[in-house]
Amino acid sequence: MTQLAAPGMTFIEAGEPPAPFAILDNEGNVLPHVDPALVPRITDADGLRIYREMLKVRLVDERFLKLQRTGRLGFYMQSLGEEATHFGVAYALRQSDWVFPSYREPGIAFWRGYTISDFTNQLFGNDEDPVKGRQMPVHHTFRAGNFVSISSPVGTQIPQAVGMARAAQIMGKDDVSVVYFGEGTASPGDFHVGLNFAGVWKAPCIFVCRNNGWAISTPATVQTAAKSIAHKALAYGFPGIRVDGNDVLALASVTLHAAARARAGEGPTLIEACTYRRAAHSSSDDPSVYRKGEQDESALWEQRDPLSRFGKYMTRRGVLTPAIEQTYRDEILAEIQAALAAVETIGPPPLVSLIED
Repeated sequence: MTQLAAPGMTFIEAGEPPAPFAILDNEGNVLPHVDPALVPRITDADGLRIYREMLKVRLVDERFLKLQRTGRLGFYMQSLGEEATHFGVAYALRQSDWVFPSYREPGIAFWRGYTISDFTNQLFGNDEDPVKGRQMPVHHTFRAGNFVSISSPVGTQIPQAVGMARAAQIMGKDDVSVVYFGEGTASPGDFHVGLNFAGVWKAPCIFVCRNNGWAISTPATVQTAAKSIAHKALAYGFPGIRVDGNDVLALASVTLHAAARARAGEGPTLIEACTYRRAAHSSSDDPSVYRKGEQDESALWEQRDPLSRFGKYMTRRGVLTPAIEQTYRDEILAEIQAALAAVETIGPPPLVSLIED
């Protein structure tokens, strides 16, 4: 194995992949073998903010899936158990960096200022929807936060992110682009074109593969003959690393390192965030049809729950208390309720909006 710049952070070489890089155990303790230099120095205030935003995504998902099940929404997708992939990365970026998301990263938009009200209006496609009803529900965009519109065809965002990174490079800026995709999206050609271009030009792009085990009904085991998704970086001439996708601190550490490399002109990094899709692919999916032994699998991953894990860490630090958590819950649920009350009073976009822009 090769160690690049950060002792203890093992990058991929040919052969069997190393265990995903982790900092926290399931009980929120820093693992004893971890180099203290790799533990991000997150302030108490930032740690509480990360926890609150993770909780927000969890509560929003619970409420809006119920709305879909009662017929008030046509479609919804959850991020259950994958919230750490949002905030470990979001914390490590600058606001000026660009994010090209996939379907399960609304937390980054929230982190950058996207409101629950905007989120709700987009789901309903009403007159106050930021994209004027032109996208499916859950396909958010947030221009002020450099959060580019989600696209339904998987992989199209990868060459777009590389193009943005190359443009910043040409303009002499030290902005970084981050692009998310699932392990299934390592199969289409967009992935290979994007990574090859980024490797050739040393574009300041961070590729985040959120490997949650399932591309709708297709298991990760049949997506590739490679030993891991991270191994694919070797072919394109830049580092790949596997990281525990349920560990906010590990993701922040790896992303900080990748962003520093990119800004220094050292090129891209491929991060494989190993996590699990505990919910269905979408509200239109029934995973029990194709995911045999799902109860045991889900129970195992529930023990690694990223919200619980980071919460225990913050509690051990003496920062998070039950009273603070309850306050956060009350505030977030009140925000959701206010957004839903308002959405009932807003009509559809006017017809003239079809020919605007």
